[in-house]
Amino acid sequence: MVGEVAPGLTVIVGEEIRTIDGDLIGLFLERAVPPGLTVDEAIAEVRAQGGLVGIPHPFDRFRGSLLRNARREALVASVDWIEAHNARVAVGNGNVRAAELAHRADRPGIAVSDAHSAFEVGVAYTAFDGDPSTAPGLLAALPTAELVTGRSSFYVRLLTPLAKVVQRARGNGKVRPARDRSVPVDR
Repeated sequence: MVGEVAPGLTVIVGEEIRTIDGDLIGLFLERAVPPGLTVDEAIAEVRAQGGLVGIPHPFDRFRGSLLRNARREALVASVDWIEAHNARVAVGNGNVRAAELAHRADRPGIAVSDAHSAFEVGVAYTAFDGDPSTAPGLLAALPTAELVTGRSSFYVRLLTPLAKVVQRARGNGKVRPARDRSVPVDR
């Protein structure tokens, strides 16, 4: 279906996973990974699906950043990439620290828009050579990826809290941990 609308566009099914230890990104998923797992359980679930794992916004002061202590920093060896630049990191040196961590840990860094609105799509991105449409293809492309960095507008970021209020008013609250760990991903 996507190929008809946007020929040449690669869509990778993924999820930002809320673990009890912080956020992870899982890519190439066949089913959703429930929130509320430990980081080790979430990584194991993604790996069991043949997926890739990355750490989003590792040093963002305002979000569920995984790397808040030295023990969790040791988990870097268990992931495929580190988000070295996030366009929504508003204050501090979180992006600099993330890029330094990726370099120090010999993990590829990526750049992302972390878009919460259409205005933010493409503000920052990672350009790949090769075919990133499979887990092995993306993994092979990561080391030579080009990071295109940018910063989301402060004014656009103000829309996120408003959007959350609207969603809660519609009855779309936070997702609670699932009892069944094999929830299918809607495609």
